[in-house]
Amino acid sequence: MRLGAQIASICFAVFVFGVVFEMVRRRHLRERYAILWLAAALVLLLLAAWTQLLRVLASAVGIATPSNAFFVVAFAFLLLLVLHFSTVVSRLSDENRVLAQRLSLLEERARPVDDAQERGDAAQPDVGEPIRDRPARRIRAGSRP
Repeated sequence: MRLGAQIASICFAVFVFGVVFEMVRRRHLRERYAILWLAAALVLLLLAAWTQLLRVLASAVGIATPSNAFFVVAFAFLLLLVLHFSTVVSRLSDENRVLAQRLSLLEERARPVDDAQERGDAAQPDVGEPIRDRPARRIRAGSRP
């Protein structure tokens, strides 16, 4: 790798470190995700600074120039990060749907009480056993409540 490309790669990796640390400090990025970004930046910094390792890696994989190997490694890390974040988003989407279903059930159970209070009825309507007295029931993602 040429000296200019090596310096640019090192500067980029250091820049990623700085941005990730600043985002964690400002609480824009959680620590568990910052570790992934820091690991990616560390590998890129290692490969940019240690050109002999990059040459060995390039020849082992069959890539002609070490700078192309650097970009392949960077692309592979980004691809793994996108895959990881896709699984996180999928899980959060499922949990969000389950929470919306639970909220809807709770609102449906609370509707008779709200209607009675609006009418000014002294007696509370019978809505079944109170929620706090029921055993906790866990709704799994993908199942119907």
